[in-house]
Amino acid sequence: MKKETTSKNTVPNFITRTDHVGHYFEEYLKDFVFDEFSEAHLKREGILDIMKGVPIPLRHQDVVDFHGKKGLSLVHIAENMAWIMGINPQFQYVPQYVAYLKKYFNHKIVDALVKEGRDHAEEGKMDSAVIHFRAALVISPDNLHAMYSYARGCRELYEEGSDREDSEYVGRFKAESIEYFELTTIVHPDFAQSYYFLGYAYLNMGLYIKASLTWKQFLERSKNKDDKKEIHERLEQLTQPIEIEKGCNHVLAGRFADGIKVLKPFTETQYETWWPLHYYLGVGFSHINQEQEAIASLKRALELNPSHIESMKELADIYEQQGEESLAEKYRKKIQVVIN
Repeated sequence: MKKETTSKNTVPNFITRTDHVGHYFEEYLKDFVFDEFSEAHLKREGILDIMKGVPIPLRHQDVVDFHGKKGLSLVHIAENMAWIMGINPQFQYVPQYVAYLKKYFNHKIVDALVKEGRDHAEEGKMDSAVIHFRAALVISPDNLHAMYSYARGCRELYEEGSDREDSEYVGRFKAESIEYFELTTIVHPDFAQSYYFLGYAYLNMGLYIKASLTWKQFLERSKNKDDKKEIHERLEQLTQPIEIEKGCNHVLAGRFADGIKVLKPFTETQYETWWPLHYYLGVGFSHINQEQEAIASLKRALELNPSHIESMKELADIYEQQGEESLAEKYRKKIQVVIN
């Protein structure tokens, strides 16, 4: 059996990295107020050096217990700290919270946070789940289960948010999910399931070559017969999309005739309804001075994707070069309508 490898140098410090999604959790801060341990308590517990002057997060209903004879349990205080760490890993006192949690719970705290997050995910409480996974990553940025669970949690959030009007929300959580699936394959290269989900992420982005390569990595590592059967079927379905992507890449690289040669036959297949096929054909035809073919291809792309600005720009440029200023202006106006 291959030994699972890790490299802390490849994992961004979760406290100092740019946080692209944290502000979506800030609404939960309203549930907390802050107080401090008494100096007598700090001395008695031997934590004066790390916790003096450090505000302790309390939920509103905790305040009476915190100051009363009953007090608050360590577990309850740890849970509150985890919420603050997960909501805002760059909160000023996160390093002290980490030191406090490690003193009382040592390495087990990360496993506990991941388990709590997974329990919440099963209950459909995805914000809470992801906050707990983030807290675990603050303490142990290269922990396999925290990394993988965080990637899965962000995936769930962007899929749940697909109906939201806020497209930025979906985009940010999608990017965060992909980043952590990719990181997990780097830091824990023998863990199969990261390749499984990463392949689907690439597939949904139209990156068929990357999806294929990633799923082949999954097949090398996985022992799950059902998942392997599913991915074998997916790979068979990718044969022609991969060829189309190769054609598009030829066009992007300036090999226009090669791109057209690959892409043109697909206009007579089931992939005729793929607007990128026609867009890249249009770009290719335009660059080899076959304007009429370019116009036909770009117009077909717009039939399939009426708001595709790049197709409109290409058409405007072609018509301008032909001296058809009124037609060029027509597409410039359409661009403004889409932008506005």
